[in-house]
Amino acid sequence: MATARRTRRARRRDPRRARRTGLGALDTALVFEAAGYGCHDTGLIFAAGAHLFAVALPIAEFGSDSQKKKLPGLCDGTLVGANAMTEPDAGSDIGALKTTAVRSGNGYVLNGVKSFVSNGPIADVYVTYAVTDPNAKHLGTTGFVVDAGTPGLVRSEPFGKLGLNGCAAGTVEFHDCAVPEDAVLGNGSLVFQHGMLLERACLFAIYLGVQERLVERCITHVKRRKQFGKRLSTFQSVSNRIVDMKLRLESSRLLLYKACWAIDQDDDAVLPAALSKLAVSQAAVQTALDAVELFGGRGYQTDEGIEEHLRDAVGGLIFSGTSDIQRQLAALELGL
Repeated sequence: MATARRTRRARRRDPRRARRTGLGALDTALVFEAAGYGCHDTGLIFAAGAHLFAVALPIAEFGSDSQKKKLPGLCDGTLVGANAMTEPDAGSDIGALKTTAVRSGNGYVLNGVKSFVSNGPIADVYVTYAVTDPNAKHLGTTGFVVDAGTPGLVRSEPFGKLGLNGCAAGTVEFHDCAVPEDAVLGNGSLVFQHGMLLERACLFAIYLGVQERLVERCITHVKRRKQFGKRLSTFQSVSNRIVDMKLRLESSRLLLYKACWAIDQDDDAVLPAALSKLAVSQAAVQTALDAVELFGGRGYQTDEGIEEHLRDAVGGLIFSGTSDIQRQLAALELGL
């Protein structure tokens, strides 16, 4: 009965949601949380999330019939998607984009440079954003779906990063890159914000799974490791630290679940998504740092794999909007 009521509400509010089949935001988050727990390559899961939330989902929601023909390949993995949004001088500020799309015949010509493109060096399909009306600021941007083989699209080799090495990232440039009218995905601000909302809520469930695994590893370690003739777990400073790790995990998990629940209920999810992204990303960094300290010298060694979690977690403070951006979004939602 509850599911039927949600479906009827969705049909009234958004016909596209009523036609959608499959899992909701919370279900999706649970899948990514399980992947974060079970897969030791966090960068690989992050790459899959970027592919899903920033490419496949926008095409499913806003794409034309011809664009949606790419969805089977994007779903089964034969096609890889990349989101080309960030620019050297425009990170979270969509109103500061310099990439342009100028009308030409029956299409557009794109010129500009995109940086930090996750999956960029290996992608088959790019969702990118360009300015089509300079006078309209962020409302004057348009989203495009561009194939990797389009003349004028140049992508770099993967660049080195602090963490998330399982996700290849690089630069994508557009040099007089001509695309047809059918490449238009929709209003850039609308498309981008839609994808970001789900990414902030669902993708960060990866870090819940990672934290769960770290807490378990730390508990096992402090029960086995002895210092001064005692197990580490008997020292209050050690047990308190693990309790704090568990507290951060469970608190941020509830915030993330609440954000996903709000999306599934068609409620305004901007505030809960911003709060959950902020809480999960900061918890992941602190918990990974605690794990390094609990493992001591072994935690600092690359062979143990603990320090890798810290490097992977730092990226969560930056991508999908920095922690300061999340605070700004939350403040705006609170009327500040």
